[in-house]
Amino acid sequence: MTSTTLHTRARAPRRDAAENREAILRAASSVFRREPEASLDAVAVEAGLSRRALYGHFASRDELLAELLTRGGARISSAVAEVRDDDPRRRLALIGAALWQEVQEVRVIAQLALHGPLERTVADALRPVRAAVREAARDGIAAGWFRPDLSVESLARLVEDAAIAVLDEAVRSDLGENDGRRLVMSVGLSVAGLSWRDTAALLDEWDERDGEHA
Repeated sequence: MTSTTLHTRARAPRRDAAENREAILRAASSVFRREPEASLDAVAVEAGLSRRALYGHFASRDELLAELLTRGGARISSAVAEVRDDDPRRRLALIGAALWQEVQEVRVIAQLALHGPLERTVADALRPVRAAVREAARDGIAAGWFRPDLSVESLARLVEDAAIAVLDEAVRSDLGENDGRRLVMSVGLSVAGLSWRDTAALLDEWDERDGEHA
């Protein structure tokens, strides 16, 4: 056995340590969904681990939240990467739907992150999503569907802000999955320049078309 092999094995995490870390993350997701201000002690209890074992993986609550949000951002970015449509209106709406689908189950955690000290962590994790929104905004302006009086960057930022507002409203109003999905799709399009009537008509048309193809 070579020294390189020994060094590699020494650096690899033990299986039980890796499993404990995953258990902590699963427990944290569940606990913070129920109680966003829960302590690390509550997470340790949910995971069936000692406080010392938990702190061996995460030194603080913010560190644990950062890990959850980074993973969530990667999952959201992956979902948005699957969105493909030549119509920039539909593409923008589908980006909103994909975002809602991934966020709605952990909406309280996400809301805390978007307005708290981990905002930068969230921003970094969601860069691919922001790039997709900018691309849809650019294509929509070029096609004459979206408002031309704003730059692509400004329009994309306004759409992003609208999505955050929807998340806030979803928490306050406890919106259901379908209502929240439709709201985030319609608000994004309205901010982009479509009237609420045109937006509603488009969503109804797309729903009918998708239903026929299902």
